[in-house]
Amino acid sequence: MDREARPGRHNAEFSGKTVEEALESAVEALGIPVSELQYQVMRDSTRSFLGFMRTGEVTIRVSWEDGPPASVEVEPEDREEEELSVEDELPQDQAGPEASDVRPSSRGDEDEDEGEDEETVASDGNPPELEAEALDVLTTLLDKMGALAAVEVVDRGGRLDEDSGEVSPLILNVVGDDLGSLIGRRGETLRSLQFMARLIVSRRLGVWPNLVVDIENYKSRREESLRALALRIADQVRASHEPMTLEPMPAHERRIVHLTLRDYPDVYTESTGKEERRKVQIIPR
Repeated sequence: MDREARPGRHNAEFSGKTVEEALESAVEALGIPVSELQYQVMRDSTRSFLGFMRTGEVTIRVSWEDGPPASVEVEPEDREEEELSVEDELPQDQAGPEASDVRPSSRGDEDEDEGEDEETVASDGNPPELEAEALDVLTTLLDKMGALAAVEVVDRGGRLDEDSGEVSPLILNVVGDDLGSLIGRRGETLRSLQFMARLIVSRRLGVWPNLVVDIENYKSRREESLRALALRIADQVRASHEPMTLEPMPAHERRIVHLTLRDYPDVYTESTGKEERRKVQIIPR
């Protein structure tokens, strides 16, 4: 990340395999919601569509108004690691974390990923035309991809959570046969599809949409798998009194682990690493 600061306005450059990954890195590093960021693609050496056959790298310049990033990361010291296998919770195209490392660690902020959840976008309310526009955009994208699939509305959203102050998202689920390629490894292609749908809808409505795209309920099954994995590893940490580190995962998946273990006795969680190598440690108290 290259950062440039000016009075009242700030710029920084982030890179990733896709625009979505670069934006996710920006949100994570700056602690600023994507709806408050403006970006320009500076370099795109990829030739792909929605995550298929990707090569090269995308660099974006992100701009935001007023105030520094919410926090500055300090990397922990490198220490000797002992590898520990963790079985996958899902089939290969829907795989969960595979391996863990055992390492000593110090207390960190167990909730630091809670503001990075890509599944919920803060909003004053969902526009009434959101559902129709999102259905049209997603159906068109699927048609252009040659996918034989239909789109169903799982949840119309729009409900205010008084505790978090967030409005529940519109959730669309894609159903059909042989949709594994649309999900991709660890849901990578699905995240690209969701980002593309959000981006097009945002240009139509003039606001970043509170929209979640799922395929064959992959995300709900993935969440259940992550929760089960987090609890299983927490049991092992509590029994062994040794910290364990899950493999790198996206911000919204790290948040699931943090929230699952928030009230778990005798352990706490923290995130370590940078960008796509960021992962969750489960640590004994």
